[in-house]
Amino acid sequence: MALPGDMPDDMLVKRVPPSIRQRASAERWLSHNVQPQDIVLCFGNLPPLFRLRGRAVVFVQNRYLIDVTSLGAFPLKVRLRLAVERWWLSTRMSNANEFIVQTPTMKRLMDKMTRGTVPVRTLPFVSVPDGYARSALRTGGPKEKQFDFVYVASGEPHKNHQRLLEAWCLLAGEGLFPTLCLTLSKNRFAALCDEIEMLSQRHGIAVTNAGELSHPEALALYRKAGTLIFPSIFESFGLPLIEARQAGLPVLASELDYVRDVLDPEQTFDPASANSIARAVKRFMGKPESALSLLDASGFIEHIMRTSERDDEIQRD
Repeated sequence: MALPGDMPDDMLVKRVPPSIRQRASAERWLSHNVQPQDIVLCFGNLPPLFRLRGRAVVFVQNRYLIDVTSLGAFPLKVRLRLAVERWWLSTRMSNANEFIVQTPTMKRLMDKMTRGTVPVRTLPFVSVPDGYARSALRTGGPKEKQFDFVYVASGEPHKNHQRLLEAWCLLAGEGLFPTLCLTLSKNRFAALCDEIEMLSQRHGIAVTNAGELSHPEALALYRKAGTLIFPSIFESFGLPLIEARQAGLPVLASELDYVRDVLDPEQTFDPASANSIARAVKRFMGKPESALSLLDASGFIEHIMRTSERDDEIQRD
């Protein structure tokens, strides 16, 4: 982690290699050195391993650690790490004086886990809070954008890229080809990137992968897009939702609590259904679904009879 160049000269920085042995050593160091007047702010989701003499405040932002959800889609190494971290959090939560989360949904989950034994406070924060609003601000009219839609997200299973790509294929099958920009690391999510190439060739979908972006690059990408689409299954905060609003973008998102915690999207969908995502895109594009051609009982029978007669004529020919 690179530190800012204007750090105070008298600030002590203790770096700990990311190994089990070194982590345990750092926890022992904390237990020996923290004084009663100290505040220990833990940004890694986990409370101290040992009870401290000072005040321990734990910031929790990994929803996998506090929600009842399957880890089956992750590689074995990641599943093991998350399992250990779940155990650590559940068995050492009494070592925290307070938990901090960023949304009402996360607070409900955290309150359920702690059963009221440790206070939980909601403190949403971003680097620059200016320009945020629940609803999109009205602009002076449509502007030419490089991409119709953008999805700023990594490729973990809960980000739901598979359903999004299926929806884009359904749209292509109906002759609709909105442009979509993704932000996937080509090294970490190579299989997903290869699938995008295959689907683009097979179905003609207009999907671009900008690769993994820095935060300034992601902010610049919002300015090139017309709309944020966000099909994630669950989030602890959903920072791109905030950033899209700050950029003045309309939002299409999952109809889930974490979305409604931070904004009111222009269109919503069932993130488990590619068809639902595609329909939301069509509604937003002004392409409504056709109404069903309803029949009464006699019309139903007449249609069946007419189809049967036509099939008989084809067989005779």
